[in-house]
Amino acid sequence: QEQLVESGGGLVQAGGSLRLSCAASGRLFSTYSMAWFRQAPGKEREYVGGISRRVGNIDYADSVKGRFTISRDNAKNTVYLQMNNLKSEDTAVYYCAAREGNLLYSRVAEYAYWGQGTQVTVSS
Repeated sequence: QEQLVESGGGLVQAGGSLRLSCAASGRLFSTYSMAWFRQAPGKEREYVGGISRRVGNIDYADSVKGRFTISRDNAKNTVYLQMNNLKSEDTAVYYCAAREGNLLYSRVAEYAYWGQGTQVTVSS
């Protein structure tokens, strides 16, 4: 079973940047497509973006396009979320998630493995 651990969250001013990391413990990381989700207080968990296992496909939610960048390093079993030009509405707990195969989905139910989340707070 894959275990995912996020890190890199924190408090940042609007317009600033953060880079989140998600480290996977298993030996099958390269077989998983990875995604980032976020959940703000009182709201449903929403898709931020994802990267397929072979890095042939990277997808972003409209709300973060042009500001966020997802990448992965299969040799380090790690996926990253670089967040630039942060806005107060980006404040949320950010989760990474994994699913087998090469397809990306924006639905929570499609992902079998989840991290515990890391808090990102953007002050205005």
